[in-house]
Amino acid sequence: MMFQYRGKNKNGEDVEGFIEASNKSDAVATLSEQGVAILFLEAQEHKKAFEINLPFLNRVKTKDLVLFSRQLAVMTTATLPIVQSLRILIEQTDNENLKSVISEIGDDVEGGERLSNALERHSKIFSPFFVAMVRSGETSGSIDRVLNYLADEQEKDYALVSKIKGAMIYPAFILAALGGVGVVMMVYVVPKITSILVETGGELPFATRALIGTSNFLVTWWWAILIFIFGLFFGFKYILRQEEPRKFWDRLKLKLPVFGSLFQRIYIVRFTRSMGTLVEGGVPITISLNIVSDIVGNAYYKDLIDRTARDVQDGNPIATLFLKSKEIPPMIAHMLSVGEKTGRISDVLNKMTDFYSREIEGLVANLISLIEPMIMVIMGVGVGIMVAAVMMPMYNMSSSF
Repeated sequence: MMFQYRGKNKNGEDVEGFIEASNKSDAVATLSEQGVAILFLEAQEHKKAFEINLPFLNRVKTKDLVLFSRQLAVMTTATLPIVQSLRILIEQTDNENLKSVISEIGDDVEGGERLSNALERHSKIFSPFFVAMVRSGETSGSIDRVLNYLADEQEKDYALVSKIKGAMIYPAFILAALGGVGVVMMVYVVPKITSILVETGGELPFATRALIGTSNFLVTWWWAILIFIFGLFFGFKYILRQEEPRKFWDRLKLKLPVFGSLFQRIYIVRFTRSMGTLVEGGVPITISLNIVSDIVGNAYYKDLIDRTARDVQDGNPIATLFLKSKEIPPMIAHMLSVGEKTGRISDVLNKMTDFYSREIEGLVANLISLIEPMIMVIMGVGVGIMVAAVMMPMYNMSSSF
């Protein structure tokens, strides 16, 4: 990064120019070593030729945050000062967006700001859960222990999500390939074959007429189909930003056959893992519930957790509303009740996290076993219909002679 500066040297003479440094603090330090009293210092925005900066191509991924947490935890455990640790992380980070954010956080902390407050300014990257954990570590004086615990939990969450995504890659690839082959067949292959059948002038079976009609529609209106698909996608996303449609959709996901159980357990693990981590870090129950409600990722569960937070604030047990909800397994509610009475809520939540994480792995494995034969059946039916639509009129023609 290039900085423009103006100031006075040791002899009191006016000096100005440009200096290259990774951040503003480094630029100040370098100029001070050169004996320059700084009057003006500003970063110069400059781009290289043909450089394109698209935020969505350089977004901070979960993996980047996991590495950031682990590296920061290791350095604080080694008793390195926070500012020095952040400066080292700037060099260790590959993501340019995160590198810039860490630099700003380092500047804020060096200027006397608390780490949690500096992180909170970048809410698009660091969640309220992350900030609350760091703040609890600062309050208790055990920032190194909290950062290590936070890194452990983030790694577990990342590993679970990676397993689910990895298990879904094969079915998604097969379905995408099947759809692609089907479109190519309908647009390029089928018209050439069916044109011969049409030229005979005979009566074509319904399956053949349907195949020809579908092929002609795709060839003629492919642009309208693409517009419709994109419009449907973005329209659906817009509708889901509204509160009531979002609640309806999130509730519907929990009712889906096969997938509903998987979604339910994913949301429950997010709740138990995040809640357990916050309580372990010393964050009060009501504050923990308010933070977790934004993390769980489902409007129905968010509403339930928010109401539970208000219920707890009024002096009621944490499991009161959970016991009445059909979307919360009874075991969760009963175990929370036991944990609250014995003062071991964090232990109970961690046990529930382990239990439901294993259930998710089992459900994903069963789902893959179910999807694979379904794909083969769909593929067989599609190919069978296409072949029958082409072969039937040929058979009728040959039998007429």
